[in-house]
Amino acid sequence: MTTDALIRIVDDDPAVRDSLKWMLELAGMRVQIYGSADEFLANDNFEDAGCLVLDVRLPGKTGVELLEEVESKGCFLPVIIITGHADVPTAVRAFRSGALDFIEKPFDDQHLLERIRHAIELDLRTRTQRGHHDEVVRKVSKLTPREKEVMQLVVAGHPNKRIAADLDISPKTVEAHRAHVMTKMAADSLAKLVQMAESIKEN
Repeated sequence: MTTDALIRIVDDDPAVRDSLKWMLELAGMRVQIYGSADEFLANDNFEDAGCLVLDVRLPGKTGVELLEEVESKGCFLPVIIITGHADVPTAVRAFRSGALDFIEKPFDDQHLLERIRHAIELDLRTRTQRGHHDEVVRKVSKLTPREKEVMQLVVAGHPNKRIAADLDISPKTVEAHRAHVMTKMAADSLAKLVQMAESIKEN
């Protein structure tokens, strides 16, 4: 699997970092390694798609503390926690903070590789969805207040005559606003317009 995604590995054990880097690069992945949470925070821009592989025990901030800080910064990278010192409270805290996986050392390389591939696919899908959401929001922002009102009533399934009565305007004016909405939203059908409205309602 060759991908442009970036796998970030944060582990204070050089042998583990090098072993993971070698394995992932052999699988065609881009890898960046860090020895501490602070090193990661100082050097990664969070922009490249991919995932974050964290050891629990790190110098300074722990892996779970780094996970919580990354989440607080609005970074949505999937996070895989790896640890040789697993305990239930730490695992619970990690999952509550948004960890995708919690894997104990020593781990099976193939299993970790599969989970990383899954994380990459999840991140790419999430980024695509966020991009679509942001594009719809941008289009809605260009509608006039009246066009937004008409759009809300149209996607709710109201006919033009009822919209005209609700807004105290003529049916012809409703038709004009409706046409402008369809054009500005680049919606070629009512079904498409409804899908776009639902996509921003759910986020």
